[in-house]
Amino acid sequence: MGYNKHNVFYDEGRENVPKYSNQKLKILYILDYLMKKTDEDHLASTSDLLNMLESHGIHAERKGVYNDIVSLKEFGFDILSTRGKNSGFYLVSRDFQLPELKLLVDSIQTSKFVTEKKTLELIRKLEGLASEHQAKTLHRQVYVSNRIKSMNESVYYNVDDLFRAINEDKKIEFQYATYNEKKEKEYRHDGKVYCISPFALIVDNQQYYVVGWESETELMKNFRVDLMEKITVTKKQRDGKEEFEKISIESYTEEIFNMYGGTEVTVKLRVSNDIARVIFDRFGRDVWTSPDDDTHFIARVKVALSPQFYGFIFPLVDKLEILSPEEAREGMKQLLDKAVKMY
Repeated sequence: MGYNKHNVFYDEGRENVPKYSNQKLKILYILDYLMKKTDEDHLASTSDLLNMLESHGIHAERKGVYNDIVSLKEFGFDILSTRGKNSGFYLVSRDFQLPELKLLVDSIQTSKFVTEKKTLELIRKLEGLASEHQAKTLHRQVYVSNRIKSMNESVYYNVDDLFRAINEDKKIEFQYATYNEKKEKEYRHDGKVYCISPFALIVDNQQYYVVGWESETELMKNFRVDLMEKITVTKKQRDGKEEFEKISIESYTEEIFNMYGGTEVTVKLRVSNDIARVIFDRFGRDVWTSPDDDTHFIARVKVALSPQFYGFIFPLVDKLEILSPEEAREGMKQLLDKAVKMY
């Protein structure tokens, strides 16, 4: 027996395996094991913990393990001890419960601005917040390959740049990309460099957008974050703050229908009672309504007249009629005429 140059005690009779080298890490290994291996259906016995510690070169006694469990409880970890035939320990509560993790997994999977690669990376990290047994149920939810996902992996860096610009009260410059029918990247307006004062990041229809003031046009505009490239946080101070403060971001999101431009108007709709849920899901429950007859009601909604608005109306034409204004009715007629001519 003796000490090596690292002052680690060795037992020469055990082939020079350090006996106490990781002793200070004992409580951390116990906590890690409880977090990864245990839940209410999977307990860790004292023997399990002793064997685990032995595999890490740590000598421990049962009393020492009990004392460490008590210390972890005193620190705030919710560890339950059970007695009887199936005695053992398990971590009762975590920062995220399993239903919460499932909700986060679903949110990431359905987010179009998160690429397939990053989706899988984020889900793996979320799995690390559950026990290994619970993580398997999360992994069974992973069906990403057939989802519509962004092709731009740099969206995460874009978000970081945008938050920095907002926090530092600076303008940003960027180019706006799109893809042609050959899936080739192209830039809007021949590679024009846009300059805006960013004020908010919002999610609509599983897409990420930045809302910003464009001094050149004196308009509040929206840009999809995954289509923004070569973002530069400039040294120029933001302007348009007064204009942004005039709007409610919640109302703004609802009014700019699906985040596409168009003439903003109040549209009067005649709606069949059996699709009321569709209207409330799209425009909110506080939308103005009034009964029309036994099977219909009238709704007034504020929208931007755009192809996306008419696209919402199109599959519901037998249950949803645009009553006014006339320009909205005319826009719908033109869309229907095009469909008739095409088919």
